[in-house]
Amino acid sequence: MTGASIEELAAEMIAAGARRVHVLAWRDLDDADAGGSEVHADQFMRRAAAAGLEITQRTSAAVGLPHTAARNGYRVIRRGSRYTVFPRAVASEIAGRMGPFDALVEVWNGVPWMAPVWTRKPRITFLHHIHGPMWDQLLPGPLAHLGRALESRLAPPFYRRGLTLTPSEATRLDLLGLGFRPDRVVAVNNGVDEFFEPGGERSTDPLVVCVGRLAPVKRQEEVIEAAVAARRRVPCLRLVIAGDGPMEPLLRERIAAHGAGDWIHLAGRLDRRQLVDLYRAAWLVTSASLAEGWGLTLTEAAACGTPGVATDVSGHRSSVVDGVTGVLVPLDRLGTTLADVLLDEPRRTALAAAALTRARTLTWEASATGILSALRDQVVARSVRQQARR
Repeated sequence: MTGASIEELAAEMIAAGARRVHVLAWRDLDDADAGGSEVHADQFMRRAAAAGLEITQRTSAAVGLPHTAARNGYRVIRRGSRYTVFPRAVASEIAGRMGPFDALVEVWNGVPWMAPVWTRKPRITFLHHIHGPMWDQLLPGPLAHLGRALESRLAPPFYRRGLTLTPSEATRLDLLGLGFRPDRVVAVNNGVDEFFEPGGERSTDPLVVCVGRLAPVKRQEEVIEAAVAARRRVPCLRLVIAGDGPMEPLLRERIAAHGAGDWIHLAGRLDRRQLVDLYRAAWLVTSASLAEGWGLTLTEAAACGTPGVATDVSGHRSSVVDGVTGVLVPLDRLGTTLADVLLDEPRRTALAAAALTRARTLTWEASATGILSALRDQVVARSVRQQARR
């Protein structure tokens, strides 16, 4: 990859005949279930569109959202359910119902779009993480087995010759373990929005925050258990869990069972201003996720000067430098470690300073540039091959 700007990369693509780029993604940014993957896609697409590329994103339908929309300079088409979106989108692309495209970005989020089978256009695949044990929480038994087999055994042979991008070296290593070629998997770090920065006042009480969709794979119920354990040593500890989702009733029951309603608060889904205020007030951010592609909330908090204590899973290993910008531990040590760090002010201060320093090196501009550089390389390589055959 070169040091070219996004504008220069887009100009090279256009000169090589690739102005129209389609992006296949399971969900889009306005979906109620949107998370880090959707933020990532939007940050790339808005910059590519501003540089002169015609971007169309194809996603599943969502309640309350129109079938077509324009956002941040690119077009969004939403059709099909969470499951039927895959065959419907592929059929639409083959039939040209979304208009012609010159290059393709496939976001592989558990279920692949199998683009290597149906297109020979220049393309890249972005894979945030291997779902692995998450399948058992996402789908019932037989379907979970099918999902795991598709991700780990059936689909990889089709993708090994193409170029696959990941947000972290940890995910890159996971893919190499599935037989992907080392020279065909590239790690491009996620970014952190400049909106997240230090400011305001820390809470007077030890405040721990957990941010994310209330879903089984995020395991907020385990965060509650860890906080209950930590509070035995840190009597004034408070926990705020921000987000919404299907696990909310269970979490309320768990809080009530511990008689913790006066110090554990479910804040619901927060807007960006509320979220940055929460990060700034917190002493620590935490996550008990079973798996992550990156752990975006941990780097958002880091950009506000708040270090993380989280489960030691591959995505968290990319967003937290263990022992430097935060601490990664097995789930059964989460509560103990939260207490240890809350009670050790010099250690917490050092972690916070290092977390902030690293977060400032992670920008969405650099992330989008890395992705577009990879796509440009595929476009130019195809153009060279075509010219050689003439």
